[in-house]
Amino acid sequence: MVTRQTANWIRKSHRYLGIFLGIQFFLWTISGLYFSWTDIDEIHGDHFRAEVEPLKHKELISFNELDYNDPVESLELRTIGEQPYYWINNEQLLHARTGERKSEISQTEALEQATRHMRSDLKVLSVDRLTEVGKHHEYRGRSLPAYVVNYDHPENVKAYISAKDGSFQRVRFRSWRWFDFLWMTHTMDYEGRDDFNTTLLRAFSVLGLITIMSGFLLWFITSNSIKNLINRKKQIDER
Repeated sequence: MVTRQTANWIRKSHRYLGIFLGIQFFLWTISGLYFSWTDIDEIHGDHFRAEVEPLKHKELISFNELDYNDPVESLELRTIGEQPYYWINNEQLLHARTGERKSEISQTEALEQATRHMRSDLKVLSVDRLTEVGKHHEYRGRSLPAYVVNYDHPENVKAYISAKDGSFQRVRFRSWRWFDFLWMTHTMDYEGRDDFNTTLLRAFSVLGLITIMSGFLLWFITSNSIKNLINRKKQIDER
């Protein structure tokens, strides 16, 4: 068995590690419970969205008639404000009937896109244009510039539309923001939320393992059952 001094050192180390790591362990537990009890489709805001019926378009001009000479890697037909557009190489919108280039959609077109994708009972409060967002913004990592459509709802619902290509991007609301905050505390990525390889997370994981192992060791060296077993073995060996 270890000496009393060593046992006291292990006990103090375990205690202080527990205090230091306790808050993060608490956050991991709370966030894990929240994730396991929530519906991810609801967190994505699917209950605020409407089923979008694709519009059919006629009299589209041939791609060869368009004023676009770069090699084509991708081509998609999109509807913006009930008008057909070709979205080429993820960089350029061209009207599919006139061939006219479109640098970005208007605020009115963004509102029309939001109206198509969101529930009809949601009342619009305002429409704003975003040109930049911070690292912690709920629209981080998405296409900019963009329009944000704000709705009159207790959950502070917002819909984001890309100004560059007119695509409906995301729905954000209060429950999603709580999820995002708890996800940050769970991954310990306080910069961008989604990095599982941060030095902080690795350090706390290792310290957590040390805390658990010190607890097992502390139990082993202070357990009366273990002491009696060792003493009994010594008595048998001495006979």
